[in-house]
Amino acid sequence: MAEIHTGTYVRPSKLELLTAWMGAQRWYAAKGYEPQLTRIDAWRLGDPAGEVGIETLIVWDDAGTGPVAYQVPLTYRSAPVEELEHALVGTTEHGVLGQRWVYDGTHDPVYAEQLLEFVRGRVHAESSTESDTVDDRYVGVPATTWTEDLSFGSSRVLAGEQSNTSIIVDTVTSDGSARPVIIKVFRMLSPGDNPDVVLQTTLREAGCERVPAVVGSVRGEWDLTAYAPGNGDSIGTPQTVHLAFAQEFLPGVQDAWRVASVAVDEGTDFTGPARLLGEATARVHGILAEALGTTPTTHDTGSAIVDEMRGRFEAAVAEVDELARFAPLVDRILAEAADVAWPPMQRIHGDYHLGQVLHSPTRGWILLDFEGEPIRPLAERVLPDQWIRDVAGMLRSFDYCGGSWEQDNPGSARPWVTATQRAFLDGYAAVSGVDPRAHSALLTAFELDKAMYEVVYEARNRPDWVSIPLQAIDRLTAGHDETLKET
Repeated sequence: MAEIHTGTYVRPSKLELLTAWMGAQRWYAAKGYEPQLTRIDAWRLGDPAGEVGIETLIVWDDAGTGPVAYQVPLTYRSAPVEELEHALVGTTEHGVLGQRWVYDGTHDPVYAEQLLEFVRGRVHAESSTESDTVDDRYVGVPATTWTEDLSFGSSRVLAGEQSNTSIIVDTVTSDGSARPVIIKVFRMLSPGDNPDVVLQTTLREAGCERVPAVVGSVRGEWDLTAYAPGNGDSIGTPQTVHLAFAQEFLPGVQDAWRVASVAVDEGTDFTGPARLLGEATARVHGILAEALGTTPTTHDTGSAIVDEMRGRFEAAVAEVDELARFAPLVDRILAEAADVAWPPMQRIHGDYHLGQVLHSPTRGWILLDFEGEPIRPLAERVLPDQWIRDVAGMLRSFDYCGGSWEQDNPGSARPWVTATQRAFLDGYAAVSGVDPRAHSALLTAFELDKAMYEVVYEARNRPDWVSIPLQAIDRLTAGHDETLKET
């Protein structure tokens, strides 16, 4: 275990280094603000070679719209490492150890190796304040369904991710077979179980192979909210905070968006793969319902969901004036949805689209990223929801695939989209025994709600693409236009 040097100085301090560095990171939420950081905790992993310090800081940031807790793994080295220059946080002078080069730990292979060891339960977390002391508030939780032994080879950070940082770890099993693992390090922390960890673990324990095999996770158990700015240092009831999640990595596969985009570009029939995706989706929903239970959807619950949809529509109109012309139609559709019978509530994916699915040549469709919509608070993302939301999300994704092709090509992709959506629904109905089209009022409402979100997103980020969701809203409300005129 590491020797902790107390009573000495570090200049600049770790918080000063982070303040200058964090604002430029992809996962930092308060873009345009200077971080206002408070250190609330820290823990360490040991380096067997005794050369690299490995410490994870937990900090509150009070910049932007409100306090956010971040996890920041750091490694400390006595000399610069050329391969890690892109991950340099800064340099500092330690009163005992001298000059130290501080790196974003997720890019450092020493951190990656020890994090994997921790996930597998083979090493302990260490205190950041006392030498040779275990910190049992932080634990690695090996998955009971993972039985293979793994040896570390190398690591790299997955490019392009924003809200988290994922490390690809190349490992080999005891028989020498390559078995890469991906470890997702959660950057923004919230009290409670992370749905990505809970749902994928539940599915694998139930024997579901429609999700990646789970290696394990890391969790802390302490009262995160007690340390929020303004709360002092009081400790409340300990809560689980998931810090990392490790699962198998499937190299050389494509996500469903790329697979479907090639099909629409080439004019290839996609109804077979779409039906299989519908079947896979229904199996996952069925296992989640059986393993984690369902609850009846009361009229009040359904009305509350519809009220949320109305609120999002009103907010969207405030940003995109063109949506105002749909107001009477949207009101009619949402009123119909509020008055029909709703299926039971259950745990779902929550942010389901083609980009959340991989296609394996040997295993078929594999569903990923069960965290739910990242903009929603964790406390909402862990609640039961409507499986129709997932179905509607995938229908919108097929429509978007066709619409993006239409942006760059003459002609129409509507026949491809319609056939593909129908096949997906057929597959879902065949496995679940419930045809989503039997809940047409709800399905339309959830599709419309998703399209409203898309309009706002495109208006903010890609104005040239806003026609895709606007045209979808036209199609979704078309039948209701005539009904409205009759009344």
